Amino acid sequence: MSAAQSTYQRRYTVEEYFAFEEQSDIRHEYYHGEVFPLDGPAAMAGATFAHNTIKQNCVIALRQGLRGSSCRVFDENVRLSIEQDKQFTYPDVMVTCHPDDQRETRIARHPGLIMEVLSASTEAHDRGWKFQQYQRLPELQQYVLISQNQVLVENYLRDSENVWKLTTLRSLTDSLLLPSLSLSVSLGAIYEEVGISPLRLADSY
Repeated sequence: MSAAQSTYQRRYTVEEYFAFEEQSDIRHEYYHGEVFPLDGPAAMAGATFAHNTIKQNCVIALRQGLRGSSCRVFDENVRLSIEQDKQFTYPDVMVTCHPDDQRETRIARHPGLIMEVLSASTEAHDRGWKFQQYQRLPELQQYVLISQNQVLVENYLRDSENVWKLTTLRSLTDSLLLPSLSLSVSLGAIYEEVGISPLRLADSY
């Protein structure tokens, strides 16, 4: 599943996994009966300042922009189901406008937008295996990766032919367009109070 190996030798039913999560101090991903500790700073309550601030900035901007709509904004404490409950994970931020998700209390199944804040321990997983799994979600239209070390946002947008196209944003004056939500969020708002410098082009080579 990822570079990290499961430290749990037994296989779990979905119900057993839910019960295990209720008693655990850290969160876990679930994959076809196997349980894996969630990698990175978001696994435990003590995430980094930058990670928490960026996540909160995104949630605030999205909730303000979607106020009065039927869409719901969730942070990393809400599970995402993939492959009809064969996989569960915790995206940093997700938005769902699907009517079936309006009736849920703990699990989202039909997000249109997922955002992940990258860290050294999660970047390869978020870019690779996790993105591949997210693409199984038919309603997902946009996947956004946000660096917490520099002003850098990578925006993957699914087109009408089911092809994912990448746009890279590097300036605080840039705006992240969210066409499926009829919104845009400035990078200045995403990185507010984080205190990092924009990426210089020379640094990307």
